[in-house]
Amino acid sequence: MTTKIPITLAGFNQLQEEIKVLKTIDRPAIIQAIAEAREHGDLSENAEYHAARERQSFIEGRVMDLEDKLSRVDVIDPVKMGGNIIKFGATVQVVDEDTEKEHVYQIVGEYESNFEKGKLAFTAPLSRALIGKTVGDTVEVNTPKGAKAYEVLKVLYK
Repeated sequence: MTTKIPITLAGFNQLQEEIKVLKTIDRPAIIQAIAEAREHGDLSENAEYHAARERQSFIEGRVMDLEDKLSRVDVIDPVKMGGNIIKFGATVQVVDEDTEKEHVYQIVGEYESNFEKGKLAFTAPLSRALIGKTVGDTVEVNTPKGAKAYEVLKVLYK
């Protein structure tokens, strides 16, 4: 039995959109590129053909990976959640107690995490420290740069 992996509705839609583009745009385009490269003759020394086949292999692998992920997800819509306790899907505003710099993070599934966009996997150390907390609570997290303390300023479900 496989374990279901949580994902937000937005993350689920993003994966579905990626697989749609791969199947309806990228796959037909690469098939056309392979056909055109074949017309150039000797395939053993045809760089265009080999590059197209490599790209096709990547596309097919990515489609299989996405289909596998989509078969194992448990979609959670943060909009339908609420309250002031931090849980999966919450968007949390915190302040670094050392630098006084504020950050906004959303706690999301592993497949949709992206630190640069403020999306933290629920398995990340900061996410694990925040889950179950509420506004005004302080959490300490061990980071590669040492221990950091954050105070929770806001909890939203959007």
